[in-house]
Amino acid sequence: TNKTARGRIERFDSLEKGRGLRVTRPFKVGELLFSCPAFSYVLSVRERGFYCEFCFTRKENLARCGKCKKAFYCNAKCQKGDWSNHKLECSAMNAFGDHWCPSDLTRLVARILNKKKMQKERSASEVILPVQDMQSHVEDEDNEKREMTEVDIAALYRFYGKHLEMPDKSCSFCIFQQVSCNGFTIEDDELSHMGTAVYPDMALINHSCLPSVIVTYKGSTAEVRAVQDMKPGEELLITYIDLLYPTDDRNIRLRESYYFCCDCQECKYKSMDKAKLKVQKRSDPIEPDIINNMLRYAKKTIREFRAFKSLLEMCEHSLEHMGGVFADTNVYMLHMMYQAMGVCLCLTDPYGAVRYGEKIIKLYSQLYPPYSLNVSSLYLKLGRLYMTLDRKTAALSIFKKAMAIMEVTHGKDHLYLTKLRKELTQR
Repeated sequence: TNKTARGRIERFDSLEKGRGLRVTRPFKVGELLFSCPAFSYVLSVRERGFYCEFCFTRKENLARCGKCKKAFYCNAKCQKGDWSNHKLECSAMNAFGDHWCPSDLTRLVARILNKKKMQKERSASEVILPVQDMQSHVEDEDNEKREMTEVDIAALYRFYGKHLEMPDKSCSFCIFQQVSCNGFTIEDDELSHMGTAVYPDMALINHSCLPSVIVTYKGSTAEVRAVQDMKPGEELLITYIDLLYPTDDRNIRLRESYYFCCDCQECKYKSMDKAKLKVQKRSDPIEPDIINNMLRYAKKTIREFRAFKSLLEMCEHSLEHMGGVFADTNVYMLHMMYQAMGVCLCLTDPYGAVRYGEKIIKLYSQLYPPYSLNVSSLYLKLGRLYMTLDRKTAALSIFKKAMAIMEVTHGKDHLYLTKLRKELTQR
């Protein structure tokens, strides 16, 4: 049952943390605190043809828009429901052809502007916070980010100028920054990116590396569930970043993307950093300079991999080189193993993917919090690989582990779990 934020959570303001949300009654692990429809959302261009643009259902034989031939829907009802947004793009995609290339961020901003123009009262996603009151951090934007925003603003004017009343430049910067800082990535059960959305009420949830709640999705609707038992007055805290990495790395990412550093207990005491940065045990301890040089190499290799999408040889060479200093549990080793697993999947090498996946999952379950989507998504990947290799007993065991996490993070009646149970009974 969908439950709004009203009467279950409340906003608070403090000198230390600014704005936030806290619960007004107790919640148990796995219990739904509230669900929030998107104020506005957009399916990633890369996923067109695989998911319905309106309800985000993944299915075969989706119906194509008769005008632009590029948007896909479950049926006429979904197409009609999406028309107020799709009409912003339909004729423009035909007119610009291959030159139509706004970013997903620009597309989402266009939809927000369109909805604000039509809106007469606050929506169900603004029970606590109106969309225009979301934090923007315009004053914190550096020159590089400002230049990137200018490119997106130019695309907004170019591709949507005929259908929208454009705000002035300073307002445009503010809106783009609001969406950049407060947008949520809608992901599937394996954490693949499906789209981006804005949920004003959820924009008030602060970050912690020791989160009390988790966000998952049903279509474009976000659901917030407890991953700790919560007492009245306790704050809702989610993680904005991947928690696998050590404290300094996490805070660099937070500063770059969200303009703050975390002061949670984990960041203060760094209790997991030793395990995350473990090195090989030797009779002669490895010199600190060698460890620091290897850390620099690891970070440089990860950046290069992201930039150039190098293949398996690069992963294996890097793992061999780093393995001379780092233990397998070191998060930089884990990161490169995960990349290697992904490359094996692209190369249709399930045996290689399983080999890496089995190494990673043992360590993920030690380093991530108990109810982690990173862990459940890897269980699912491995389970499906086991099925491909006809290892049904192993698949069943690992699917059960994924389901135990997802029953807390998604709720027992979520479509992903229903499909998984059905899939298992059919096999």
